[in-house]
Amino acid sequence: MCYTTATMATKQQTYQDRIIVDPKILVGKPVIKGTRIPVELVLERLEEDVDTKLLFEDYPQLTPEDIKACLWYAKELVRGEEVYPLQIHRPSQHQAPI
Repeated sequence: MCYTTATMATKQQTYQDRIIVDPKILVGKPVIKGTRIPVELVLERLEEDVDTKLLFEDYPQLTPEDIKACLWYAKELVRGEEVYPLQIHRPSQHQAPI
């Protein structure tokens, strides 16, 4: 399969449309649209077992695209993080420790 820019943009839009944040649903946790299944639950289940068979058995309304949307959501959160290195000050050998 060949992905063009238009195909990739469509896939991204699809993922964005599948995850919603609504203060009235689970106090605003991100969920899969049309369900009360939080993204966090899907990610935790994938962490336990990457085989999605049990996940689909437990939540038959889930689709493979929903799983991909959860992974996309997590990826976008990590991508948006700003990381600042910690500076650890170590006293030189000439300084007395405090």
